[in-house]
Amino acid sequence: MKAWLSLVKPGDIGLVLLVAGAIGMTLPTLWQGGLAERAVIRQGGKLFTELDLQSRRTVNIPGPLGTTVVAIEPGRARVVSDPGPRQYCVRQGWLQRPGEIAICAPNEVSLAITGRARMYDSLSY
Repeated sequence: MKAWLSLVKPGDIGLVLLVAGAIGMTLPTLWQGGLAERAVIRQGGKLFTELDLQSRRTVNIPGPLGTTVVAIEPGRARVVSDPGPRQYCVRQGWLQRPGEIAICAPNEVSLAITGRARMYDSLSY
């Protein structure tokens, strides 16, 4: 064992630490199915709009109960306000990963995040 340790140089240790750090930084992104690229907003089961997640904007979506407001920021999106009684879609907060979705059922509005790779939950078995 000691013969093997005598072959290890300080540069070797640094290289191993650098590679381990690079793997640690990229693994969460690869594990989550990639980066968020687009926000898909549906109203009444039909596509209302599909937006790129590169710039800030606010979208007002009319529904049967009133207007649902969606905020888009670089790499994320959320439902800011909804006229529904329980506010479940507002409580979802920021959606950042492909496959995440907020559904405002009473107002028939949904917000989904998509990317290059699809991430499924219970649908994959």
